[in-house]
Amino acid sequence: MSRKCQITGVTKQYGHNVSHANNKTKRVFNSNLQTKRFWVPELKKFLKLKVTTSAIRSIDKIGLMAMLKKNNVSLKSLTK
Repeated sequence: MSRKCQITGVTKQYGHNVSHANNKTKRVFNSNLQTKRFWVPELKKFLKLKVTTSAIRSIDKIGLMAMLKKNNVSLKSLTK
């Protein structure tokens, strides 16, 4: 499975390490992904998702179903 948030679609970003002498070397900024179980009342079971920590905080605030609706993700696509 790729390093991509299943809800928001956040992936790695590319940039540079910049030294004091202003030399630039390529680097990768990986997203902070965590595997977490969420309770889905509609299915009456837990759903294991790989999501970013910012998505976890948003889910805690507005709920899983509202977060899926906000990001145009269907519950069917996650339960495959």
